[in-house]
Amino acid sequence: MSQPEHGDGGGVPGGGVYDWYRRGVRLLEEKHPAAAVQLLARAAEAEPGSGSIREALARAQFDAGQYGQALESFRAVAEADPSDDYAQFGWGVSAARLGDFETSAEHLALAVAMQPGNRHYQAALRQTRATLAARAGAYGPLLPGAPGYLAPPEDPAAP
Repeated sequence: MSQPEHGDGGGVPGGGVYDWYRRGVRLLEEKHPAAAVQLLARAAEAEPGSGSIREALARAQFDAGQYGQALESFRAVAEADPSDDYAQFGWGVSAARLGDFETSAEHLALAVAMQPGNRHYQAALRQTRATLAARAGAYGPLLPGAPGYLAPPEDPAAP
């Protein structure tokens, strides 16, 4: 007896793991990432070793703004297959969204090394490196009013 398409009414979606995966990917493609996360998380729980499910879940989490969870999912895929350039890219862009530009640069550089012709990878790496350089002062001191500018402390001895 097959399971119904819409579940059993107890919170379990209908169909099997592959059905959940396909519906989750379709929701992601239709720009419904939060709904996709729900189905893909269930599929990943049932099939924790599936890289394709975990990657789709990571994409959905990223698109839903769940950057910490996306980073962990992309990391799991990359650690299972270090040659997966997309997982390295996802790990890098997720780290950047979380403000960890050192980790971002490391994983984006790996993605670019694996796929040197990928313009998306190159652009993300340039952006991360520019952020690191700006934070290091490579472009000179920040001017008053610029984002991130901190005014020098006032000298109590000044008149």
